Amino acid sequence: MIEGEMLKLSVEEFSRLQDYMIETDKNSSAYKKMKRRYIELKVILTASGVNLTELDMIKE
Repeated sequence: MIEGEMLKLSVEEFSRLQDYMIETDKNSSAYKKMKRRYIELKVILTASGVNLTELDMIKE
């Protein structure tokens, strides 16, 4: 998989994950698991040079 495809998939997953997080109770175990993936994706995207200012709806 080329870098551009990987970035596209990561941005799409980051966006989709945030939609799920917004609809989930913050005290649930599901939210805690999603938050862990949210942090992983945030690190990957930031390290890849993606500006998350507009993409990050959770801002945690």
